[in-house]
Amino acid sequence: MIVRRERPADSRVVDAVHRAAFPTDVEARLFAELREDPGFLPHLSLVAVDGDHVIGSVVATRAWIEPLGVPALGLGPVGVRPDRQGRGVGTVLVHALLAVAEAAGERLVALLGDPAYYRRFGFVVSTELGLDPPDPAWGVHFQARALADPTPRGTFRYAEPFSRL
Repeated sequence: MIVRRERPADSRVVDAVHRAAFPTDVEARLFAELREDPGFLPHLSLVAVDGDHVIGSVVATRAWIEPLGVPALGLGPVGVRPDRQGRGVGTVLVHALLAVAEAAGERLVALLGDPAYYRRFGFVVSTELGLDPPDPAWGVHFQARALADPTPRGTFRYAEPFSRL
C-alpha cells in the first residue's frame, strides 16, 4: 500500500469508497462539496492505493479559529473500503495527512470523531488546548492536535460545506 495525493481521475472511486464506508451518503456528499469549496487544499487530499485500487481516502480543508481568523485545518472525512477496514489503512492515512500538514507549516488540526480512535494520533479534547468547538454539544468528540507553538485559541470554524450537514 502507498499513500499519495488524490488525482482528478480518482474522484469517482474516492466517492465510491466513501459511499461504501459509511451507512449513509453524508460523508460522500460532504467530500464532493469540499472539493468545490475555496477551502479545499489539494495537497491535503490523500488516497491509499493497493496495486491499481484506491482503498481509502482522507482530506483536510481550510478552517479558521475565530475571532482573529487564524488558519487551521478540519480533518475529515476519512473513508476506507469495507473489505479493508480494520487493517490499518485509516491509521496510515491519518499519519500521512498529519505529516504533510506539519511539513506545510499548518498550526492546528481539528476533527469530530471517536476519542478512543484519534487519541493514538495525539488528538485531545479541543478545550484542553483552549479551542471551543463549533457546536458545544459535540463535547469530547471534538478534538484537536497542535502542530506548532503557540496553539491558537478561540472558536473553531470548518469550511462552509460542514455547516450544511
